[in-house]
Amino acid sequence: MDSPRRSLDNALDMCPACKEPMVVFELDGVEIDRCLRCSGTWLDAGEIGQLARLRNGPPDGLDAAITRAGDGKKGERRCVRCSAKMRVIQVNGVEIDRCPRGHGLWFDRNEMETLLASSKGGDGGAMARFLGELRPSKNKEGG
Repeated sequence: MDSPRRSLDNALDMCPACKEPMVVFELDGVEIDRCLRCSGTWLDAGEIGQLARLRNGPPDGLDAAITRAGDGKKGERRCVRCSAKMRVIQVNGVEIDRCPRGHGLWFDRNEMETLLASSKGGDGGAMARFLGELRPSKNKEGG
């Protein structure tokens, strides 16, 4: 019964770093899974390129840098989507976790902002401000 789709009874994804439920935020059509406890961020496959385009950066450059990073080294964290152990890769001097099955990327606090800022033509400032302002909605209270 393994299915690549999430079931309704498993609607909240758990943070691969601290195991707390993550909250989904939307920025111009891009869903960002964010852990409010550790400030880590999960992006599904292709979303890093969408975010780069939103801030007028070159999405192809980031995608190419992620591809060039190769297989990396074995990590301890598990993919949010499939639970496979992720690989730790270096991209433009930033160490991030990548699902070996291509489901997405995990960024610890500030890594995504740093990576977006390191790509040509971008400062990452708007993204950093947006992520810094993320708070749970009124109907969800976190501890």
